[in-house]
Amino acid sequence: MAKKISLREFQEHLAARLTSAAKGQATSALLGVQAGNDYWLLNLSDSGEIVPLPPLAPVPLTRPWFAGIANIRGNLYSVADFSAFRGGEPTPTNAASRLLLVGTRHGSNAALLVTRMLGLKNPEQFTPAAEVTDGRPWETERLVDADGREWKKLNVRALLTDPDFMEIGA
Repeated sequence: MAKKISLREFQEHLAARLTSAAKGQATSALLGVQAGNDYWLLNLSDSGEIVPLPPLAPVPLTRPWFAGIANIRGNLYSVADFSAFRGGEPTPTNAASRLLLVGTRHGSNAALLVTRMLGLKNPEQFTPAAEVTDGRPWETERLVDADGREWKKLNVRALLTDPDFMEIGA
């Protein structure tokens, strides 16, 4: 249940954020997504646009995690099922599923199919967790929130340059 605050508290909080942004002290934000059973954080500057799941055109002779091609406002995006790419269950295609257009900023029309969006997260709400030792260059760190839930931080640039991610041929 959302925490209720008064209009006055909201206005004071908003005024403080606007003042800090004007001084160049804006806090960095992270975007939270769920992919399969895992929770991921992306730097907001790397996250790209979020769109509802459009119809996907299947592509033959590709790896099982490659979901297909999506037409987003006349631009074609290659769509990878992020859960299946990591070895998890395929992402169900339902009303909560979303495409995260991660490649545009990096010169690539790549999109990640995720289970659902979890919104903006404040980095100050997390504490460092165990070291990442599985050798995935795109998983930079693990964090824990106040509820004890583990989150993994995704380095989009490293994912887009990973040979396993870029090689979709079966």
